[in-house]
Amino acid sequence: MAVQTETSSKSKRGFAAMSPDRRRAIAAKGGASAPAEKRSFSQNRDLAVSAGRAGGSVGRARGEA
Repeated sequence: MAVQTETSSKSKRGFAAMSPDRRRAIAAKGGASAPAEKRSFSQNRDLAVSAGRAGGSVGRARGEA
């Protein structure tokens, strides 16, 4: 197994490789990647609540939560 030292160079990936302006442009979009009518949880609170309960029960069943 290779051990990396502080002197080894790492190439930047993802957001770290982007210019600050590009990062700001992406962040400004927020959750707007999907139209509001396609985001079911924003339209139906009961659906969001039931999904949250279902996800939590999986963790409890495994002993993780």
